[in-house]
Amino acid sequence: MHIFANPHRFLSIARPLTPWLGWSGAILSVVALASGLLLTPPDYLQGETVRIMYVHVPAAWLGMAGWMGIAAASLMQLVWRHPLAGVAARALALPGAVFAAICLATGSIWGRPTWGTWWEWDGRLTSMLVLFFLYVAYIALSDADARRGQGGGTVTALFGLIGAVNIPVIHYSVLWWRTLHQGQSITLTGSSISAEILWPLPVATLGFTLLFAAIVLMRMRALLAEARVEARLRRMGEP
Repeated sequence: MHIFANPHRFLSIARPLTPWLGWSGAILSVVALASGLLLTPPDYLQGETVRIMYVHVPAAWLGMAGWMGIAAASLMQLVWRHPLAGVAARALALPGAVFAAICLATGSIWGRPTWGTWWEWDGRLTSMLVLFFLYVAYIALSDADARRGQGGGTVTALFGLIGAVNIPVIHYSVLWWRTLHQGQSITLTGSSISAEILWPLPVATLGFTLLFAAIVLMRMRALLAEARVEARLRRMGEP
């Protein structure tokens, strides 16, 4: 990762890569969602509501992946003092929070006809809600650091690392507690979901992931441009 320590080198790669990721992600996402809506059959138990899966599952994955990225960037910032680590963590926070919110919203919509309630203090739902609040707190901390001119501060980086404790809680919550949320439908050894319903899901997950990556790169470029402008204004203000 130290090859990207130079912002100019990073930007030379990020600029052409961003549209490729964005357009590829958009096309794959549209294809997957259209296929899930039009080509797959309804579930024999959940009926048409199962189609929410094609948004809910990728959103859940990206909500957790976003924080794992923040934790990795925070570690690089604290241990190796990587100059772009704080920028990457800040760039990940907002899209991660948005996808965590989408996961909660689609889960609630899915739960209403399936469980008979919009919300239940279920282990999976509650830990995902905690993740959303962690994102909000991280964004507030990083914005406070930016106003003080610190970029990504030590306290913010430590918070990014400590918050990662919640990720395994989310993942294993359906195994640790008796819960309304269904167990793990997809594992390394197979899936309990019918193949004729499942096949658009990996395409949707890949598409949303590519879009997520494009958004993060755009935010990193914007944050670096903002830092350059602020540095230039400070130099102009010096006597």
